[in-house]
Amino acid sequence: MKVTIEFSDEDAAEDAKTAIDGWKWKHSMWELDQELRNRLKYEDNMPDVLYKAIESLRDKIREILSDNNLTME
Repeated sequence: MKVTIEFSDEDAAEDAKTAIDGWKWKHSMWELDQELRNRLKYEDNMPDVLYKAIESLRDKIREILSDNNLTME
């Protein structure tokens, strides 16, 4: 696949970098989600309030991504 992206305004360099770095953002969000998942799954004796907070953060991440038509998969 070949894709051409053109930017013509004064912020072209920053816009181009943002477009090119999209995969890095996706991977970073996936890594964050995996870190939270591992804490929920493997940390023993976690206080219930902390467990619920981490679970809520994972849900919020997915909600924000969904609202922006994005996924980590």
